[in-house]
Amino acid sequence: MTERLTVAVLGTGVMGAAMARNLARSGHAVRAWNRTRAKAEGLVADGVDVAATPADAVRDADVVLTVLHDGPAVLDVVREAAPALRSGAVWAQSTTVGVDDVPELAGLAREHGLVFFDAPVLGTREPAEAGQLQILAAGPAGDRASVTPVFDAIGSRTVWTGEDGAAGTSTRLKLVVNSWVLTATNAAGEILALAGALGVDPEGFFDLIAGGPLDMGYLRLKADLVRDGRLTPASFAVATAAKDARLISEAGRRYGVRLDLADAGAARMERAAAQGHGREDMAAAYYASFPEETDTGDRPTSP
Repeated sequence: MTERLTVAVLGTGVMGAAMARNLARSGHAVRAWNRTRAKAEGLVADGVDVAATPADAVRDADVVLTVLHDGPAVLDVVREAAPALRSGAVWAQSTTVGVDDVPELAGLAREHGLVFFDAPVLGTREPAEAGQLQILAAGPAGDRASVTPVFDAIGSRTVWTGEDGAAGTSTRLKLVVNSWVLTATNAAGEILALAGALGVDPEGFFDLIAGGPLDMGYLRLKADLVRDGRLTPASFAVATAAKDARLISEAGRRYGVRLDLADAGAARMERAAAQGHGREDMAAAYYASFPEETDTGDRPTSP
């Protein structure tokens, strides 16, 4: 590494914590903040300073990285941090937000003299921990050198989608990709549920499609999580998937396209969360195919 940066990571959930660790391992000075401080304390052993407030985290930072739940959360936290923000600092906004959130976030960046990058990431727990995320980034070409060391520390590839972060080109691409991911995840659960209902051994289905154009590694991956009961720890949680699914549905309505599968998928994820699976891997949307579970936690037998 040729340059040691001071990086503030706001939000240390599954993704943010992994990013903070990889930034510290790459030699950067990292300060992290999380609304529930206890969830960030484990980062201290990795050389990350845990700040008490967003303002403490971003003070004198070269780069601010936001990895929070949604657009409103990002706005609230960055506004709270505003008094300590250094004019000219880079803000890489990596939360998956709605298309209409991006211009508002970019406007907040302009108010405080920040260089704004729309930079959502592709990947789940495992690639995040391995520093193998894919970063979808849009921002001014002249300032990319300032954020490249951060992207190199957390990801294996950066895909540039434009020079105007406010246009949200990266967020738009991320929502398209997530639409495919969520549809495939829901399809995997429904295949298993239908097979069980019809008395079909799922293995017969997988043997039938093996090696052909209908086969898909991702389908097998998510189906195996359900079949083996390996839904925790979540690579990507049902509750987060439900939020992303809502953003996709809203984007479709906003731009005049009917997304029947996205709408149904959002309802399915929300139903699974309401049944108590919100913290499990999004493959647990499988359980949305069945009546609500009893108070004793009974579940359908995994196929």
